[in-house]
Amino acid sequence: MRLSNAILRGISGAYILQSGLGKKDLPVEAYEGLQAMAATGVPQLKEWDAKTFGQALWISETALGAALLTPFVSKRLAGLALTAFSAGMLTMYFNNDSMTQDDGIRPTHEGTPLSKDVWLAAIGLSLVFQPKD
Repeated sequence: MRLSNAILRGISGAYILQSGLGKKDLPVEAYEGLQAMAATGVPQLKEWDAKTFGQALWISETALGAALLTPFVSKRLAGLALTAFSAGMLTMYFNNDSMTQDDGIRPTHEGTPLSKDVWLAAIGLSLVFQPKD
């Protein structure tokens, strides 16, 4: 693995792994809040049970973080997974009017934490489109 790939995968993978593990034992009320936010991007998530949503969320984030940190997972597969994850996060950003300014792109103060997921999308696409080693 190239050093540049290790840096891209290591930083984003460690961040996402920690985020997923941090959601493991949250109370149902916290899962309900996360679910409501996620449903602004993917409305079908409203239909899930909050505990099931929370479990799926922490497991999928943890799995994504682990895949990014595991060297034998191809960079393209890891990049596709990271791109899909960040696209899901960005749907919440773009579909929630309070997160963007009047132009629909620049973040408001409330939208800044989600707008940063554009960097995860860039990392994912970088891994996907790098030439073969």
